[in-house]
Amino acid sequence: MMIVVLALILSVFLGLLILIPRDRKSGLSKKVESNASNKKASKIYSKAEVSLHNKKTDCWIIIKDKVFDVTSYVEEHPGGDAILAHAGDDSTEGFYGPQHATRVFDMIDDFYIGDLEAS
Repeated sequence: MMIVVLALILSVFLGLLILIPRDRKSGLSKKVESNASNKKASKIYSKAEVSLHNKKTDCWIIIKDKVFDVTSYVEEHPGGDAILAHAGDDSTEGFYGPQHATRVFDMIDDFYIGDLEAS
């Protein structure tokens, strides 16, 4: 029961952090940097390969069978280290959670690096 209450409090806190207006220029610099590296053709990655990128300094996530390198965004993530909860793994459920403002759906494509290999 206590875990559920803590999870609810954390979700509300993260939601508030996301709703607080931020300077959009700081996010844009990361987008430009990320876009420059994403000009190469998309690649197919195995789940095992993605799982190797599970650190703050090397963070890949899977969202709906697409692979994203969000390493350059980890420090900017309004939810702090919550982004690392599924680093190297499937983050679909967390990504589409109520804590995210709709702007994340516009931002995520900037970090796309390939597709997840069909199992």
